[in-house]
Amino acid sequence: MHKSIRTKLKLNNKQKTLMAQHAGYSRWCYNWGLSLWNAAYRGGYKPNARKLREVFTNHTKPMHPWMKNLSSRVYQYAFINLGEAFKRFFQGLGKHPRFKKKGKHDSFTIDNCGKPIELNGWNHKLPFIGWVKTYEPIEATTKKITISRQAGNWYLSYSYEFTPNSTEKTTEVVGVDLGVKTLATLSTGVIFEGAKSYRKLENKLSNLQYLNRNKIIGSANWKKAQLKIAKLHTKVANIRKDVLHKLTTYLAKNHSVVAIEDLNVSGMLANHKLAKSIADQGFYEFRRQLEYKTHWYGSELVVVDRFFPSSKTCSNCGHVQDMPLNLRTYNCPDCGISIDRDLNASINLRDAVGLTVNACG
Repeated sequence: MHKSIRTKLKLNNKQKTLMAQHAGYSRWCYNWGLSLWNAAYRGGYKPNARKLREVFTNHTKPMHPWMKNLSSRVYQYAFINLGEAFKRFFQGLGKHPRFKKKGKHDSFTIDNCGKPIELNGWNHKLPFIGWVKTYEPIEATTKKITISRQAGNWYLSYSYEFTPNSTEKTTEVVGVDLGVKTLATLSTGVIFEGAKSYRKLENKLSNLQYLNRNKIIGSANWKKAQLKIAKLHTKVANIRKDVLHKLTTYLAKNHSVVAIEDLNVSGMLANHKLAKSIADQGFYEFRRQLEYKTHWYGSELVVVDRFFPSSKTCSNCGHVQDMPLNLRTYNCPDCGISIDRDLNASINLRDAVGLTVNACG
């Protein structure tokens, strides 16, 4: 199994300049390759990443002396990424590759020419880049690294092989009901509040965007304002991811089977009254994290059909009734039970695991 890590780098101005030069080198080669690929395709040829690399190495690179001062591994990975982008496009998995723009998704990938890259402690020696510092100690051995820029900061990404470690479980089966009021309600009665980071910082973000309205696009003041806005967006996303990581890790480590509902997130976002709150909770990211963490910690994820009436069904007697969103308590007319609607739904999701297993069997 592979685990991917992304951590922030602690760089001085000289190192930031070197990173920006390599990112620009990667962007230049990617755009050059995309332009040549499009021209060759229109001419009836069938280009690929290997042919582009040969043309670039033998004809284009000698014409640009500044490229000799940068790592040659950068342009090779730029063409590999371009080839992968076209492969996904032809398979119908993505859109046609587009030209990269300076300042948007700046990144580059390098390796150690087949040798492993050792990352130990706080200081790390990277191929061609030299020594860099991180804000947290890391220990891993990887084949390649990717360095990217986001909101003015540089990040180091890598993946490494690891052996999944099954943890001791405290609960056999748990149902998880996601909601807008509370992020997650477990069938055990535990409630996890959502970060709601966008709601909390929405006014500050709105003020920054308002102050930026009359600035000339491309000016120094406009760039400063854009950087502030980008940093605030990054803060919002990081707070949300931190809450989701803690929740999904808790579920995967302490429960043998985790039952969730197959939510139609894109359809839910079509509700303009709730779209902002739904997006602020991060339902899709919750499921994505839970899918790989259950493999890490030896648990199982069960996704219950989206048409299963978890909120409408009484968890005590099975009575089904309509439950508008404004009703927060489930009052059953048959058995007389009164229970929180989210807790009732999570219990039904937990009980649905047995029904799913029986149906499969």
